[in-house]
Amino acid sequence: MNGSIPDDKIEEIRSRADIASLIGEYVILKKAGKNYLGLCPFHREKTPSFTVSPDKQMFYCFGCSEGGNVFSFLMKLNHLTFPEAVRQLAKKVGVVIPERTMSREEKERYSLAEQIRQVNELAAGFFMKTLQSPAGEGAREYLRKRGIGESAIRTFRLGYAPEGWSNLLEFIEKKGISPKLAEQAGLLVERSGKSQGYYDRFRGRVMIPIEDADGHVIAFGGRIIGKGEPKYMNSPESVVYTKGNTLYGLSRTREAIREKGFALLVEGYFDLIALWNAGIPNVAAVLGTALTSAQVDLIRRYTARVAAVFDPDEAGRKALARSLELFLAGNVHARAVILPDGQDPDDFIRTHGREKMDEVLAKALPMAEYYIEQILGGRGTLEEDRDKLREAVSFLSRIENGVERNLFIKKVAEALAVDEDVLEKEVLRTLSRSPSAAPTALPRRTTAAEMDPSERELIRMMLEYPTRVSAVRDSEVLSCFRTEELKSLGEVLLAMDKVGKVMQDPSSLVTELTESPLRDKLLSLLVQESPYPEEKIDRSMADTIRKIRERANKERGRILTRKIKEAERTGDGELVDRLIAEMERLIKERASFS
Repeated sequence: MNGSIPDDKIEEIRSRADIASLIGEYVILKKAGKNYLGLCPFHREKTPSFTVSPDKQMFYCFGCSEGGNVFSFLMKLNHLTFPEAVRQLAKKVGVVIPERTMSREEKERYSLAEQIRQVNELAAGFFMKTLQSPAGEGAREYLRKRGIGESAIRTFRLGYAPEGWSNLLEFIEKKGISPKLAEQAGLLVERSGKSQGYYDRFRGRVMIPIEDADGHVIAFGGRIIGKGEPKYMNSPESVVYTKGNTLYGLSRTREAIREKGFALLVEGYFDLIALWNAGIPNVAAVLGTALTSAQVDLIRRYTARVAAVFDPDEAGRKALARSLELFLAGNVHARAVILPDGQDPDDFIRTHGREKMDEVLAKALPMAEYYIEQILGGRGTLEEDRDKLREAVSFLSRIENGVERNLFIKKVAEALAVDEDVLEKEVLRTLSRSPSAAPTALPRRTTAAEMDPSERELIRMMLEYPTRVSAVRDSEVLSCFRTEELKSLGEVLLAMDKVGKVMQDPSSLVTELTESPLRDKLLSLLVQESPYPEEKIDRSMADTIRKIRERANKERGRILTRKIKEAERTGDGELVDRLIAEMERLIKERASFS
């Protein structure tokens, strides 16, 4: 197990990483001056507001206020702890982190997610080795019959779980791994009843490792090669694996998706592998479940165009309608692919070849057009038309964007040959009955605009020009700050300067602030190009310090004036004299920096 990571190694990893290149692996970025812009991976948006600054090695989204450095990006995106993000980035940039033996207490505290990923990697290796052994001959023959060659086997790390109840269990125990941990990973099952211990979950199955977008094994799918049920068995969900948040194969196909400009979305493991095997690499699979909004958000990191395969039956029709809503909400342009004779992509590509598949993809209709014309359109019996109308109203009322909803109302009205106004009224009536349509009052938050702008700008200058921090110390202006968070941050910067610590990553200091409008505002300012050129920074800092002290001086003057009046009213002459003397000193101080 890994122990703590030295600070100098963390800094080396951070300095070697290029944030634009890292984020570019997950988000489509376009150059915008010195910065890059893209659609935010942390919330849905149609206009890019996610900004990456290579100069300052930070990111910030002006839509949802997420911001930080390379580490915080990985932590937020992949739900990692800080040490996990550091280790993941270390592998990318080629920095070796020294290992040390952890104490028992440290092992207990060590991330369960990281432990599960490690045991999954070991299991993947075990299954791969078993596939190539004599015990895996039947599985190899099964794969050959499906047309899956060695290249695909290596790329997707296919393996075999042999028959028997304890093959993996014994392997794991020999590696010194707790069976309980393997059970938490979904690899073992705890025996029930009087029998104690564990047994292998997967037996006699071709094993398909399920990886996250970065290639870490987070779960497994197992396909039986003989008779028996279930045909497919999947890992249960765990702290690293949520089925609806994962797309199979993405770690192997995401670059091809970027290159081709669209993703072909299929249902299962072998659909994806067969297409990749036939020379169509820009594929992702939804793991045999209904498409989720999280999966749409995931695919949108790499492309805004999707071609999704659906069955022509009733289940496929419902899946298409649900998927269309998700693609519309996620701002993804989708086409509907309906394969002839209800074949799945695996069967179709092996029977007809890549050229025929390319033809089908080229003829695929935009999903909205297909749904309206082929599913809702066309006249039928009275009962059929009523059913279509009810389905249309339900579909239209679930479209979140009002402009898109009105556009679809017009098209659906034409397809169903109904009055557009009548259809619109019915949709609005359905919307009015929806609990989600009721507005909710939000608690008022203090805004960054209500905080002193001069204090905020001075802290910004200190963050952008740490070599000028000594001017702030000499002025003792922090004692005049009204915003405690800004004052505390300023004191941290002064302390760093005092001991000669070089500030390499200002965004990390701001990110450590409690989430607030102040934190958001500072990050948004830092990611932008500085309005303070270096040749004018000394003058800008001096002017800002003067403004802060003048404001504080005036506030003290107003307080003293009020106290003098109160002392005069009560007849306390001695207090009046002391307060007047203090006022005179204040006036002299004001003259010194005016």
